[in-house]
Order: sequence, then C-alpha cells, then structure tokens
Amino acid sequence: MGGRLAGRSALVTGAGSGIGRSVAQRFLAEGARVVLAAGVLASARAGAGRRAAGSDALAVEMDIADEAAVEAGFAAAAAAGYDLDVVVANAGVQLFGRDARVADLDLAVWQRTIDVNLTGTFLTLKHAVRAMRARGGSVIVTGSPTGLNGEGRDFTAYSSSKAGIHGMARAVAAAYAAEGIRVNTVVPGYTETPLVTAISEDTEDRAAIVSRIPLGRPGRPQDVEGIMVYLASDEAGFATGAIFRVDGGMTTL
Repeated sequence: MGGRLAGRSALVTGAGSGIGRSVAQRFLAEGARVVLAAGVLASARAGAGRRAAGSDALAVEMDIADEAAVEAGFAAAAAAGYDLDVVVANAGVQLFGRDARVADLDLAVWQRTIDVNLTGTFLTLKHAVRAMRARGGSVIVTGSPTGLNGEGRDFTAYSSSKAGIHGMARAVAAAYAAEGIRVNTVVPGYTETPLVTAISEDTEDRAAIVSRIPLGRPGRPQDVEGIMVYLASDEAGFATGAIFRVDGGMTTL
C-alpha cells in the first residue's frame, strides 16, 4: 500500500463486516487512523482486529438510526483525538424475505428500512458535516443500483431508501461545497457480503443476478476499496456530488 491516506482520520459506519470492514481495513493499510463504527461493539472490534489496541484504530458502537448513538460515536472519536477528514456512510439493512413489491409490503418493514438506511444516513451526514465544517473533508455514501434502475423491483423499501440516499448526497454536496466538504456516492453492484446471503446461498437466484453483470461475476468487498481510497484522498479534490459506479457494468443494462 502506498500510504495515500497518511495523516488522515476517518470514520466508517457498518465497519463490522462486508464492505465497511474491508474499506476500514484498507484505510488503515493506507496510513489513516480509523474509527470503526458498528451496531454491535464486538463486530466493530473484530473489524479493527489486532490494531484495536493501538493508536490507529478505534472501535465504537453506533446504531445509526438513533441520533443519540450517532452523536455519541462522533463524540467518542473527537475525545480520542480523531479530527475527522473522511466519513464513509456505509451502514444499512436489506430485509430479505420481508421487503416486497409495494402492494405486498408491510408498513413495519418499510419503516425499519427507512429508519436505518435513509434516516441513519441522514444522521451520519448531519454529524459528519458538523465535525468537518471548520476544515472541510470528504463524505462517501454507499448507494445501490436499486436506487438507479429497476433492479430492485421486488425490494420497494430498500430501493426507495437508496434512491433517497442518492438525492440526499447531491443536496448535501451542493450545500457544503463552499465550506470544503465534498460528498460523493459509490454504487457497488451485487456484492457478496453477509448482507446478501439470502441470494448468495440460493443457486438459482445467484445465477440470475450474476447473469445481469457484464463482467460475469459477483462483486467482492475489495472491489470497492480503491474508489473509496481515491475519494478519501486529495486526488479527488475536484469531485463532489457525483455517483461512482463499481458494479461490473450492471447498471449499463
């Protein structure tokens, strides 16, 4: 690794597993000090691994749907000396087996998905901006192809939450550009993580979704690391309000 993030401090939500854990560990390898935030503290600590005892990683418990928990997580980062330059708003849920087409969708499933994905991202961005306003920084939001096209037709709540996240990122980018805060969205394609075991463990469903990926394979969490490092670095200093697709070509179809 080239130390492209040396001297920077970052906070990554959803860092207990999947894309969040992979990105947090890559940031550490690139020289950043990283706050790994997860809904379960043990998961955050596992994501930090052996670095948790050192000065370059901090594990915090953060339920992003609870503003008090989000505020406490950012306060813990500040108290530990992490002056945040980068925040990755990555945490989210997808309620397989319960999310459905709109006529069949239970209100409680809709509300839970919106509470975590959309409201949780709002709260993360709100406190990220507050932490960065004095010096600027980079906020990176994890989006989804379901927020761009009809890929999520059977997942009304998830698709709606991700479309809202895309719009929110654009609005926040425009609102705070003059203060040196950049906000961009990364759209991974179908990426095999613990979030999507309902698909990855079903041979037929997995084959169907992979058949819609021009590069012919599912994504891996590591596929998203490079674009996240780029957006966190000075190399992306003129990029804001943009959507970066890392989906194997899925949204070209």
